Amino acid sequence: MNSLTNKIVFQNAVKKGFSKACTFLFFLIIFLSSCTKEKLFIQPELGVRSIELLKEDNYQFKDMNKNGKLDIYEDWRLSTDERVANLLSQMSVEEKVGFMLISTINMGSDSEDENTSPFNRNRKVTSDLYEKDDIRETNFFTRKPLPVPMMGVSGTTKGILERHLRHFILRANTKATTIADWANKVQAVAESSRLGIPVIIASNPRNHVSIDQSTGIGLGETTFTKWPGELGLAAMRDFDLTREFAETAAQEWVAAGIRKGYMYMADLATEPRWGRTEGTFGEDADLSANMIREIVLGFQGEKLGSGSVALTTKHFPGGGPQKEGQDAHFDWGKDQEYPGKMMEYHLKPFQAAIEAGTSAMMPYYAVPVNTAYDEVGFAYNKGVITDLLRGKLGYKGIVNSDTGPIFMMPWGVENLSISERYQKAIEAGVDLFSGVADPTFLLAAVQEGLVSESRIDESVTRLLKEKFELGLFENPYVDEQVASTVVGNEKFQERGNLAFRKSIVLLRNEDSLLPLKPKTKVYFEKYIVERGDTDNPHVVINPETNHWDMEFVDSPEEADLVILWLIPHTGGLFGSNGEKIFNELSKNNIDVAYVNKIKDQKPTVTVINFSNPWVINEIDNDNLNTVLATFGTTSDALLDVLSGKFNPTGKMPFSIPVSGEAVENNLADVPGYQEDDGYALFKFDEGLSYPK
Repeated sequence: MNSLTNKIVFQNAVKKGFSKACTFLFFLIIFLSSCTKEKLFIQPELGVRSIELLKEDNYQFKDMNKNGKLDIYEDWRLSTDERVANLLSQMSVEEKVGFMLISTINMGSDSEDENTSPFNRNRKVTSDLYEKDDIRETNFFTRKPLPVPMMGVSGTTKGILERHLRHFILRANTKATTIADWANKVQAVAESSRLGIPVIIASNPRNHVSIDQSTGIGLGETTFTKWPGELGLAAMRDFDLTREFAETAAQEWVAAGIRKGYMYMADLATEPRWGRTEGTFGEDADLSANMIREIVLGFQGEKLGSGSVALTTKHFPGGGPQKEGQDAHFDWGKDQEYPGKMMEYHLKPFQAAIEAGTSAMMPYYAVPVNTAYDEVGFAYNKGVITDLLRGKLGYKGIVNSDTGPIFMMPWGVENLSISERYQKAIEAGVDLFSGVADPTFLLAAVQEGLVSESRIDESVTRLLKEKFELGLFENPYVDEQVASTVVGNEKFQERGNLAFRKSIVLLRNEDSLLPLKPKTKVYFEKYIVERGDTDNPHVVINPETNHWDMEFVDSPEEADLVILWLIPHTGGLFGSNGEKIFNELSKNNIDVAYVNKIKDQKPTVTVINFSNPWVINEIDNDNLNTVLATFGTTSDALLDVLSGKFNPTGKMPFSIPVSGEAVENNLADVPGYQEDDGYALFKFDEGLSYPK
C-alpha cells in the first residue's frame, strides 16, 4: 500500500477505536450516574432563620411550608419548571394575586412625623421594619384626586403575611450594612409565612452621578461605587468597561440584598426636550443596543443565578418620542408620536435586551398616536405587548407595568372601572403591577370573572421562575459584614474613576488653551442652582490636594484662566406643569449674562453638563472656543482632562441642537444626526483628543 492508503487506514482505525472508547465512556457515565446519583449534586448553602432543615440522601433542604416532609418545590435538585409547578399548585388565589403586585417598601424611620412622605428618599431610615400603611387619595404625580383611595405602601409584616406581597421597590438611600440588615429582617418575615416564599427587593439605579434625583429616577449620591451617568457611560464608547461596571455594581447590589433592578432605559433620546433623557444611552439605536447588551449581561450573567441582579429593561417600545418633550406621567404629556415613521428604529435596543436575556420588560404610560396600534397606554395595549413584544420580538420574560397605570395613569381607558382596567392590562400581557400594595382590587377582578385564575397562573409562573433562578428559595439572606467590604470598595471605585475620565468629551479647543499650562492661575467654578436656591449658585472648587501643577485662586480677577462648569437642569421631571419646554440655558437655571461677563474678562474654558441636549447659542459665540461636555463626573476627573493628565477620548451620545427653533422643528422619533442639515451645533459621535 502506498503512504496515502496507509494514512487512511490508520485514520479509520483511530476513528473506530475513538468511537468505541467514547461509547464505552458514555454508557459508563450513565451507569455510574444511575448508581450514585446523589454524588452529582453540590449542596447549596441554605439560609434559614426560623424553619427546620430536612435531610434526605445526605442532603439538606428547607421545610418552607413547615409540613415535615420534602415537597417538590423545596427540592433544589429538581428543575425550576418542576418546582414552580408544584409551588403554584399549593398557592391560594389570594397568594397568587398578591404575588402580582410590586410596591414601594419603606425602611424603619426614627421620625414619627405623619407628614413624612413615604416616597421621600431623604427621610431618615433605620433597619427596623416599617409597619404603617400609606393610603393615598391623590395622585402622587399629578396631585389630582384618585378615583378611589389606593394603598401605595403597606406595612411590611402585614404586607407579607396578610396581603401576600413578595415584590418590593426600595427607594431609601442609606448605608449598605443598614440595607443588608433590614433586607434580612424582611426575608425572615417571608420565611415565617405559610409557604415561606422569599421576597425580591428591587431598586432604581444607585451607582451614577446624576442631576435629576426625582423619585423613581435617581437617588443622588449613595454609598455604592460612583460611575458616570448613563449618557456618560455611552460617551466612553468602551463596552468592556461598561460590562465591568455592570458586573461590579451587581456584586454590590447582591451583597446588600437587592436582587432586582428597575433599570436600564433602552429608550432613545430623539426628542431633546424629554425630561428623562439623562437616563438613556443617547440617540443612536446601535450604540444604545450595544450598551444595553453589556449592561444586561453584566448584571445578570449569561443566565440568572445566585450572583445575579435581575433587570427590568424600560420603557417598551421606547419612551423617547414624547410629543413636544412632555412626559407621559402627566395627562398633558401622554401622546407619543412617530412623525418620522421610525418606530422600528426605537425597538433595536429592546431587541438587544431580549437577546441578552433581560428578566423583565417595562412598558411606558404613553399612548401611541397615528400608528397601527390602539390609542391606549402601553400597559393596556395588547398589540404592543402581546403581538409586538411577545410575538414579533419573541420575548418570553416578565412584563412589569410602570408605577401606577391602574389608578394614576390610565391613559386611554379612563372610562373603565378599576376591575376592568386590570382585566384589560392582563389581557394585554402585564404580569406584575407596580405602584400599588392592595391586592383586593385585582382579587375583585378575578372574583367577578373578568380575569381567569389560569391567566393569573401564567403570570405567577413567570414571577416564580425568576425567584427560583436567582437562588432566593435556597438562601435569600446576606452577610452585613460582606456588604460593608464589597459596597463602595476602593478597587471598584478606581474603575469608576477611569470611567469618569473616559466619559468627558472635548468639543472645541480652537484657542489651544488645553491642556492647561503648568503654573497657570486657575479660577474653577461649578455653577449650579440647587433645588431652586438661586442665592448662591457659584461653587468655587479649590482642591485640598493639588495634583495638577497649577494654582487655584478664589476669584476670576486673580486668575490667568477661568474654568466655568455649568450644570443646567430643569428642576426635575415631576416639577412639570404642562408648560412649554425650552432647552436654552437661560430657561434651565443658568445665568447666561454672568457667563458672558466672565468670558469677556478672562480666557475661559466652558464645560457644560448635558443631562439634555441643551441649546448653548446664548453664550457669546465669539469666545466659545474651548468647550467640553460632561454627563455626570467628578471635578478631579475633569481636572485630569483639562491638565492633560488624561487625554480625552469621549464621544457625544447625542447631537446638540443649534438653536431653540431647531428643537421646536425636530421630528420626535428621529435621532439628531438624521435631522435636516443645519440641525446640530455639535453632532452625535463628535469628540476630540489632544495631539500626541
